[in-house]
Amino acid sequence: MIQDKVLQEEWIVACRSQDVKEKPIQIVLMGERLALFRNSKGVHAFKDLCIHRGAALSLGEVKNDCLVCPYHAWKYDDNGNCVHIPQLPEGRAIPKKAKAVSYSCIEKYGFIWVNLSNNHPEIFNYEEMENAQYRNVIWGPQEVQAKPPRIIENFLDVGHLAVVHEGFLGSETHQEILDYRVNKVDNRIFSDEIAIYQPDPDGSGKPKYVYYTYEIIRPLIVKFTKRDRENNTMMTILLTVRPVDEDKSIAYGILSFDYDTGLTDEEIVKFQDHIFAQDKPVVENQKPEELPLDLQVELSLVCDRMSIAYRQYLKELGVVLGTS
Repeated sequence: MIQDKVLQEEWIVACRSQDVKEKPIQIVLMGERLALFRNSKGVHAFKDLCIHRGAALSLGEVKNDCLVCPYHAWKYDDNGNCVHIPQLPEGRAIPKKAKAVSYSCIEKYGFIWVNLSNNHPEIFNYEEMENAQYRNVIWGPQEVQAKPPRIIENFLDVGHLAVVHEGFLGSETHQEILDYRVNKVDNRIFSDEIAIYQPDPDGSGKPKYVYYTYEIIRPLIVKFTKRDRENNTMMTILLTVRPVDEDKSIAYGILSFDYDTGLTDEEIVKFQDHIFAQDKPVVENQKPEELPLDLQVELSLVCDRMSIAYRQYLKELGVVLGTS
């Protein structure tokens, strides 16, 4: 397991809810191989290892609410206790050591979240998914050969929209970013609204300014809200990242709309995939791979205030993975 005490105490996205069906699945999170499975009580996460002979529990099956090892059919309840060993003679007690390592696991906002420290912290609140006015579309997974902080910072970077996403999210004739502030209110860190010129933000074919607000929710969870003042509509994208190992990450998101986009879920996901594909080669080739928390290492501008706030936030928390 990757040793990062801060991230081990966080809820980290494991996969989409729809990925965990009748069969257990294997995912790697923070270098730890996990078996996720669903029973009548919900979704559960075990270390993907049977203590008997090291078999992968994710290759097993769920029977009578228990996860059954594929090698010798040992049965584990959802707390990780071994409740049946078929090789034992009748009446023989199950060894106390016969347990699977379990981790805190919850299902919310269309995803499965795992907490490796088992301290079961309070999960963040995503208001758009609690509001029936919004349509929510699940996006991902997208694999990236980069460390999570670089992926997160790219999402918070307003200056690249008219360059990397020229013709979609910006225009080369409007690359300037007006000054804005980062606000810290209670536990929230968020930007002022930032005016961004876009070629066709509402599908009308008419270019205009829209207004972005960026927010840092947790070390690996951020979002932005795009407001169209003319049409009085809002769109929000939440981005969250699963560290797989030291060098690979998987990104997921939720796209929320309080208006009719005129697009299917598949079309929305396809467009977001296209935008992410434009970012991916940039992020995968940034140097250093670790995000520098010393603000003197790289040259920043006023328009980088949100990125700076993110770096300061990680430094204050003591995040180690993907930082330097």
